Amino acid sequence: MPRPASLLLVVIYLGFISLGLPDGTLGVAWPRMHGDLSLPVGLAGVLLLIGTVLSGCSSMASGAIIRRFTTGPVVLTSCLLTGGGMLLLARAEGVWWLVAAAVPLGIGAGAVDVGLNGYVARHYSGRHMSWLHACWGIGATTGPLVVAACLGAPEGWRAGYTIIGSIQLGLAGLFACSLPLWRVVPERTTFDESNAGSGATKAPTTGADSPAGWLSAAIFALYVAVETTTGLWASTVLVVSRGIAPETAGLCATGYYGAITVGRVLSGFFVDRTGNRRMVTAGLSVAIAGVLALTVAGNVWTAALALVMIGLGFAPVYPCLMHEVPRRFAPHAALTVMGRQSAASYAGAAAMPAVTGWFVQNVSVDSVVWMVLGGTLTMGLAIRRLDRIT
Repeated sequence: MPRPASLLLVVIYLGFISLGLPDGTLGVAWPRMHGDLSLPVGLAGVLLLIGTVLSGCSSMASGAIIRRFTTGPVVLTSCLLTGGGMLLLARAEGVWWLVAAAVPLGIGAGAVDVGLNGYVARHYSGRHMSWLHACWGIGATTGPLVVAACLGAPEGWRAGYTIIGSIQLGLAGLFACSLPLWRVVPERTTFDESNAGSGATKAPTTGADSPAGWLSAAIFALYVAVETTTGLWASTVLVVSRGIAPETAGLCATGYYGAITVGRVLSGFFVDRTGNRRMVTAGLSVAIAGVLALTVAGNVWTAALALVMIGLGFAPVYPCLMHEVPRRFAPHAALTVMGRQSAASYAGAAAMPAVTGWFVQNVSVDSVVWMVLGGTLTMGLAIRRLDRIT
């Protein structure tokens, strides 16, 4: 690989780490934050809804923006927005501060997600795309870990957000220095939309507007919904329902994101031999076992083990389902299905955590576990149906 392409790849990996850094931090900070700011405990779902809706809108508009300004400047601007949002959270004095911080965080995250995915798809091989998403897991693990480590300090969660915001702004400086590289790395010559190499005996003919096409989008909405809901509310469940200290609960939630990262790295060594569908089935089995273990976990060790099981189980689901799309759908429909799946993912990430917040506020904090279990079981049945009709 030419030197400019190698250097830029490192920058892109850091960009996806920066994308993951804010994810999961609210769930770790919230058990302390809502008390410090005298806010209702269920408000976290609404805040996540706002940020996710803005991320979805930013993603939809980012194609035209990237065509106008190119990827490098868009990534730089996005990193500045997310860094500023983190620092605004660190200074929050009430609910409107949190809403104001959600705006740059949501807009910045959506733009950098689409920008980096699109750039890597055009300029690098599929192997690098896989490691790109592993870098998101590194960021999503590091961010909650930083906040959890700061909860025992005098400034608490404010110190955590200050550190993460400063890291983001530092990365923005690196992105500014790398702007010339984005223009010299050549695009790959072809984009193969065929089903070559899939092992299929003939190309699939299922269209995007078939029942399978819409069912696939619904599955992605369900997956991202249960993954996000678990990450947002796990710490609150452990603190309120199980009597675990906020600092320790935050470390347990960090273990959940760490398990997703490790699980995705490990699954890459086996998926070519086992196949996407078997990996998804095995993963969901482990995740369901983990959720059931969480329903009865009475101490920090069993709770941590349950969350690690859930993370390991969820790990292969998203990448394997995405990789399976060309094997399920006709070549002309595959990209349409992928775009629909991404839009549905944002919808799921916005809706379920907010609905869960209402149940936490008005029913019981243990509602989180049962909603995750119900969502995971429903997703498993839907995937089984999709396997049968494609």
